[in-house]
Amino acid sequence: MTTAQAPGLAKRPDPAPSRPTPKHRPRSLVRALPLTPAIVLLLLFLAGPIAYCAYIAFTDLQLTGQAEESFIGFENFRTAFGDEAFLNAVWLTLVFTVVSALLGQNTLGLALAALMQRASKTVRTLVGGIVITAWVLPEVVAGFLLYAFFRREGTLNAILDWLHLPSQNWLFTLPILAVSFANVWRGTAFSMLVYSAALNEIPKEITEAAEVDGAGGWRRMWHITLPMIRRSIGTNLMLITLQTLSVFGLIWVMTRGGPGGKSQTLPLFMYEEAFQKSMIGYGTAVALLLLVVGSLFSVVYLRLLRTEV
Repeated sequence: MTTAQAPGLAKRPDPAPSRPTPKHRPRSLVRALPLTPAIVLLLLFLAGPIAYCAYIAFTDLQLTGQAEESFIGFENFRTAFGDEAFLNAVWLTLVFTVVSALLGQNTLGLALAALMQRASKTVRTLVGGIVITAWVLPEVVAGFLLYAFFRREGTLNAILDWLHLPSQNWLFTLPILAVSFANVWRGTAFSMLVYSAALNEIPKEITEAAEVDGAGGWRRMWHITLPMIRRSIGTNLMLITLQTLSVFGLIWVMTRGGPGGKSQTLPLFMYEEAFQKSMIGYGTAVALLLLVVGSLFSVVYLRLLRTEV
């Protein structure tokens, strides 16, 4: 039974939900003030140039011989996909990225990091110093060093001649592989540092328990190490892929995209069309397509990072 409500007493209404008072709004604005300079700089130096480049890509802007540009829509993009030189540059860019970043830097960096886990302090210091020295060299200096290594009268052929093995002009016969090796030599240090930090975070108890259970080195690497550093692998692949897609100075110093366009990746093709042939609109359209390629790689890696181990 319920007790009857006393006469003359009305039922109290439910209290209204609390709303943010106007005093909170100025406080939120004050907290956002320190971010204002960063936002302004990003809009001015990042979003602004990107938006302007996106506009230029749809025009016929040229460096010389033109009073003013005109809007031509998607004509630059149609020209690009019908240009054999552009398609060749896309293919060589993918080869250069896969060979030098995904297979070269990533695999060699992981191998060096794993080997240095068991090496002595002297070996770790020596190997780390050599690899990091190659990484911190300016791109142009590294290009000249690798040019001297691969040229016809270079160090590599001198070693092959001393071993009585056949030599060749590597920059002429296999230019894309030569520049890929150069990028591996220069950029492996970054992957090695990323994987060294990731391997140090793996609890030793897990690997020791697997070793006691009879798991060999390869089985421990495949079933324990790689799954536990999966996120580091995805992060490293994304960063080195984006860096490799934008490599220009190294290839320009070694081969200038030659011979016959056999090592002309998209950054070199873009430079040639925009600044040597003076077609800024067409070159900017190629740059936007390169940005799309990098975005596709990033989406794949970000999906990998979101996947739970």
